[in-house]
Amino acid sequence: MKQIYENYTAEDQQVWKILFDRQFPQLPQAATKEFLTGLEKINFTGEAIPNFEDTNKILKKLTGWEIYAVPGIVEDGLFFELMANKKFPATTWVRKMSQLDYLEEPDMFHDVFAHIPLLTNQAFVDFLQAISQFGHEWIEDEWAIHLLSRIYWYTIEFGLIREESGLRIYGAGILSSSGETKFSLSNEPNHFEYDVDHILDTPYRKDKMQENYFIIDSYEQLYESIPEIKEKIEKRLKEKASLA
Repeated sequence: MKQIYENYTAEDQQVWKILFDRQFPQLPQAATKEFLTGLEKINFTGEAIPNFEDTNKILKKLTGWEIYAVPGIVEDGLFFELMANKKFPATTWVRKMSQLDYLEEPDMFHDVFAHIPLLTNQAFVDFLQAISQFGHEWIEDEWAIHLLSRIYWYTIEFGLIREESGLRIYGAGILSSSGETKFSLSNEPNHFEYDVDHILDTPYRKDKMQENYFIIDSYEQLYESIPEIKEKIEKRLKEKASLA
């Protein structure tokens, strides 16, 4: 499918502006510098919903990635296949004014505002592509996908990074939520160093703020952990098979 830009209503544009203007002011003190730099590179503002065609021209030059329009949440096989081929699946619909504060299914603000800016960082997208290739390879194994989803959840969606200015956010699930942006950096949740085994042992819930967040020191650290992720998951798959 395609993003049909002229179909966006005045309310759609207003909702985007409200969400952008509400979230952006707290990001200079909360978001990873790479996210803020990425926002500038791809020209996202509160004045207009991003045009995928324009954004893709920039992304392809920077890292070879592009936004791939989808109607909503896609099944795991297609999800991993697309990202293994440098295509980030993003919905084109925007929540209604009555849904500003809560939404069960991710809309365009989450998919595009929160995810796309970091696709300008090469080490980050190399990590994203690699774990997506694993997902495509293991798609028939439910337990493997379950374990891999924990890696994705605690990095791409809810990851934190340590920078010179302090603890910062790179996870899109946090960056699209005003409440979780504040909560994740507070003293209330648990903060752990990035550790593959620990993440694989840590379940998560989608219906509440996270209790646990894992901290990386760099995006290169993420990418360099790829062999360990594959090794640790394959080890657990063998252990599970031996008990069957």
